[in-house]
Amino acid sequence: MTAITINFNNVVKFSDDQFYQLCRDNPDVKFERNESGEIIVMSPTGGETGKCNASIITDFVIWNRQTKLGEVFDSSTCFKLPNGSDRSPDISWIKLERWNALKPEQREKFPPIAPDFVLELMSPSDSLRETQAKMQEYINAGVKLGWLIDRKTRRVEIYRQGQPKEVLESPTSLSGEDILPGFVLDLQIICG
Repeated sequence: MTAITINFNNVVKFSDDQFYQLCRDNPDVKFERNESGEIIVMSPTGGETGKCNASIITDFVIWNRQTKLGEVFDSSTCFKLPNGSDRSPDISWIKLERWNALKPEQREKFPPIAPDFVLELMSPSDSLRETQAKMQEYINAGVKLGWLIDRKTRRVEIYRQGQPKEVLESPTSLSGEDILPGFVLDLQIICG
């Protein structure tokens, strides 16, 4: 099953509070909202994608616990981006001082902040074109570094602020560069 986009804009335009309530009232459904206000119903991942995602987030959590530089978020976290969209990256990370600058009530709902880093792990049901557009949306919103990993083709696209997309074929590892200092993702172990 692929993601389904529904345009309610001619009937109702959801406010931020209404969209948040829609998500709360339907906890078994994963919703996103694009910058046009269209609601996106996301399909669940399969076992192999979920297993790979769990391995990757484990590496992020261990690195973050050691460095204490920020906060790691899983795919159930929805962020209110500056362009008005509400997005849930598979994995995201925010510098601690940026996270702590948010008010407690902002951290409770959909945080109004673009993460410093995002990762999208392609599922067999994902559209490459739509996921690439989502990655570009993240960068336009202020994300500094993004990785799009296609585990089936072993292709990785790296998105950086102010730079063209870099495409790597079958890399063995990925560096967090200066955004995630000292972080290295070993792709041979994680999704091999």
